[in-house]
Order: sequence, then structure tokens, then C-alpha cells
Amino acid sequence: MPAPSFPADPRRAEYAARFNRVVDYIQAHLPEAIDLETLAGVACFSPYHFHRLFHGWMGETIHDFIFRLRVERAAAQLAYSPRKRIVEVALDCGFSSASTFARAFRAFHGVSASEWRSRRNRFVVPAGASRPFRGRVYAMPLKVEVRSLPPMEVAYLRHVGPFQENAVLFERLLGRIRDWARPRGLLVPSAKLLSIGHDAPEITEARNLRLDAAITVPEGTRAGGEICRQKLDGGAYAVCRVRIRPNQFIETWDTLMGGWLPGSGYQPDDRPRFEIYLNDPLTDPEGLIEVEICLAVKLL
Repeated sequence: MPAPSFPADPRRAEYAARFNRVVDYIQAHLPEAIDLETLAGVACFSPYHFHRLFHGWMGETIHDFIFRLRVERAAAQLAYSPRKRIVEVALDCGFSSASTFARAFRAFHGVSASEWRSRRNRFVVPAGASRPFRGRVYAMPLKVEVRSLPPMEVAYLRHVGPFQENAVLFERLLGRIRDWARPRGLLVPSAKLLSIGHDAPEITEARNLRLDAAITVPEGTRAGGEICRQKLDGGAYAVCRVRIRPNQFIETWDTLMGGWLPGSGYQPDDRPRFEIYLNDPLTDPEGLIEVEICLAVKLL
């Protein structure tokens, strides 16, 4: 059995854990006013030093980071919530007024919010992004059901950067979570291994995508080092169970979002999307991954 591969310096792991807590707090409170002193308290750093520490660790100022998450969330809501008024999107994403939002959205995305929405049937992201969305015909059959899922307590390891269809990266991250959970008696049959996506890959630049490799744990489980803990909110999720090859995850998500969702009567919610892994593809007779794709939804 290979030894767990955690960072050699536990001090860096402690920094990772503190800034992960800050990012989780920002995401959970994005519609609200977020002040520097509160975030410094979440990170257990002095407010005097926090801004520079955050910039040094994340590569963005705290203002730029919050601004980016707000305009990216707004872009997703405009694309997938066609009945929602633009002013409602602005307020739900933490902007103080429609005019403030309009300037911010155009500055970041290069088009107005209304133009972004009007182009929904032609593409989701502006020119120069990786993948257009042009009313494709989806050949992958999916059986989707909307379920009410309970909240889940998870321990997670965060990756920031490109990850789509990188099977080696996924196995490495999930292996590290298993290595952490095993000696703590947490790798039990009832535990679920999953990955959690916090950003929309069709909107957020690949270098800023956040992915958590996670395992469900009992409430109150202590994390430590680079392993953090969070609670996934329960509620309505569109769930499809599939057996796929590692290079079919994008196709599966695209079919769910672009094929099933528009005619479902539902729209995406702001809760994170996730995948629950149900088998070990290395022992599967066909070498396939059995997975439940879970998209948080609410009524259109």
C-alpha cells in the first residue's frame, strides 16, 4: 500500500485549510455584504495582514475574488434562469443596484447582461472561450430523476485549476482522501466518495476552477492540515446514474444541462454540483465508472 502523499510542510497545509474556510464562507454569503474583518476572523489572521496574505496565497485580491464569483454566478443565473429579472439576479449575487451590476457585468464579460441572456441559445460564454453552446443534439441517453437529498457532512481536499477529464488527477485526489480516511476508521461501506464542483466550467476560466475530492463523514469529525470539512446542503437535485468511461464526464454533464434541463421545468440552483462514485473502475469488468451525477435544481 503506498504511503499517503500529503505536503511535507504541515505549515503550508494549515494555510490551505484557513483559506479554504474563507472561500467556503464567501461562497455561502455571496449575496450579503462581506467585510474584511469577518473574513480575517474566519482565517484566524490579523485584519492588518489578511488582505496581503490572501492575495499572496490566492493570486487575487479579496475584492477581485469576491467580484469574480459574483459576476460568474450572475452569468450562470442569466443563462439558466430565463424568467428571472436582471435586477433580481443582480441583488441575489450581492450587487447593491442594477446600475452597479450592469457596469460590473460588462467590464468582466465584455457584453451587457441582457445581451448575454439573449445569446443563450447560441452560446453560454463569449467568443474566445473553449466550448460553444449551439443547440446541439444530445445522443447520450440519460434517465434523470429529481430527488430530495439529505445534507451531507464531508471532509475534502481542494484542487484549484484545470481538471476536466483528467482521470489521473481525479484518482490522485480521491486516493489522498482515502489515505486520510482509512487510518481514522472513516473508510466504511456507508461512506460515499465524491467530487464537488463549485464553478461552472463553461463560465469560469480553467485556472480558477475549484474541485473538492471528498468523503462523507459523521458530524463532528475533526479535519486537519489540508483536509477541511464542510456541509453540503440538502434539497432538490436532478440525479442521473450512469456507467461511463473517464472521457465521458463532459458529455454527460452537457447532456444533463443542455438536453434534459431546458424541458424539465427546473433551473439550476446555486448549491454546488457533485458526483458520487459507486464503484472502482479498476475492478469493473468493463473498466467503466459508475457514478451518480447530481445537479442542484429549483422550480423554473
